[in-house]
Amino acid sequence: MIPIHELLNRIKWDNEFGQAEFIIAYHDRFEDDVIRVPLKQLLFEREDHFDFELTDDMGETHTIPLHRIREVYRNGKLIWHRSGSEQ
Repeated sequence: MIPIHELLNRIKWDNEFGQAEFIIAYHDRFEDDVIRVPLKQLLFEREDHFDFELTDDMGETHTIPLHRIREVYRNGKLIWHRSGSEQ
């Protein structure tokens, strides 16, 4: 399996591949659960290759490290998962 940052780069730079609907599933430490969010709701800073930002329904912004990403779905199909991650 490719590293998550390489998959995210492919989604960003491969126009044909990136024109799908992507869902990112990450482990939330406070809820102790896997949360699924559309990729288009996430902010990836250009110079930062270690985390992303997510603004919740209350308007609060959270910084989430890439190592907490557990799964990636493309058009509803699981295309990437972190080995050894708890489900």
